[in-house]
Amino acid sequence: MPKQVCMGATIRCSFGIAPSTLIVLPANRVMTSSMPAATILDNKPLVNILPFGMCSSIANPTVAAATTAALGVLTPMPCIPATVAPWAPGSPTVMLANMPTLNNTCSLNCMWGGVITFEHAGQVKCEVG
Repeated sequence: MPKQVCMGATIRCSFGIAPSTLIVLPANRVMTSSMPAATILDNKPLVNILPFGMCSSIANPTVAAATTAALGVLTPMPCIPATVAPWAPGSPTVMLANMPTLNNTCSLNCMWGGVITFEHAGQVKCEVG
């Protein structure tokens, strides 16, 4: 059974070099394991999704420019997450503030081609369907 995601969950991007932490603001006033619970709309870059160190996606304009300047040698550049769509698919049976809650099987796409997934849900007690 999937775990409910909360503040402090560990996330990783397929093009990032380091893991990051999900930030969940207490706007919904719902807690799980004494931490704010996340919904599929906790996807805002630099608010909820922090950088993953360096980005190695050639679709990222800064990486493409640096790679071109290095005569085609892939040159990672600092990660600036570019997420515009909500997490998918969410947990359809558990709603928080009229939004599906986030579980650790969800993923989030970055505009530069990366897929963001969970390494740890931030808690281990609460499961959602």
